[in-house]
Amino acid sequence: MTKPRVTETNVGIQEEMTVAVFDQFARDMRDKGWNGVEDMIATGINGGELLEIGPGPGYVGLEVAKQLGNVTLTGCEISPAMIRLARNNAESYRIPATYVEGNAMDMPLPDESFDNVISNGSLHEWEDPVRVFDEIDRVLRPGGRYCITDLRRDAALWKKWFVYLSTKPKAMRPGLLTSLHASYTIQEVQVLLQKSTLKTAYVKSDFFGLSIWGAK
Repeated sequence: MTKPRVTETNVGIQEEMTVAVFDQFARDMRDKGWNGVEDMIATGINGGELLEIGPGPGYVGLEVAKQLGNVTLTGCEISPAMIRLARNNAESYRIPATYVEGNAMDMPLPDESFDNVISNGSLHEWEDPVRVFDEIDRVLRPGGRYCITDLRRDAALWKKWFVYLSTKPKAMRPGLLTSLHASYTIQEVQVLLQKSTLKTAYVKSDFFGLSIWGAK
């Protein structure tokens, strides 16, 4: 039986030392190909104006932009420390990117201003996912696409142990567990989506997580 959700945080990672450790973790996930980039592109995420919600160090959006080319990248992030890190990483990628501070429930961005919206690993931190889904619908242009990837709380126990033991640096392992306990099941996500203004939404499970995608 799947245990109930345990809320993690809705303020992001703020402390500088933790930010540095998370950057190492995010780079390792990128290098392993475990950060959802391929899944996002496979759902139809393409060029144009791209928004990443909760970019953290920025690697997911930067990798999508690098693979697709001809992308204007914007990130909306709640943590100023993460924004500073993402800007530095964008310079290393030599990809022009804009990062704005804001809560995903009320993004400081104009209506219908993006062709694509992505997010990886932040859904479980959203205080009110329905409001964020509605914000995605608001900022997307007609025909625009979105893809959200995250952990899945009801993944098999052996998979949880496999990912836990594979997580580097080891200092991130307790954080992985709290994130996992705060993550959603497919059924829970489907209930939330029914309450949102997103009219076209598909949800599927993968090895250790889930993907939500669709078009406006």
